[in-house]
Amino acid sequence: MSAIRILFLVVAAVILLGIGLTGFKTAHWLLYAPVVLLTFAGITGICPGLAILNKLGIKNAPLNKGNG
Repeated sequence: MSAIRILFLVVAAVILLGIGLTGFKTAHWLLYAPVVLLTFAGITGICPGLAILNKLGIKNAPLNKGNG
């Protein structure tokens, strides 16, 4: 499993922990969307947000690791 997939799962767990500490009945339903989408991305390797941005025409360029 790649580091980015583990990162997706960790972020989803932290958000879900925050919702749990706040109270599942007091949290708005929209707060569950990132948890579901990040868990999906972590398990399958398909990021829905990246797919939507690609459809909108935004390029998926690698990060520049150079000094320039």
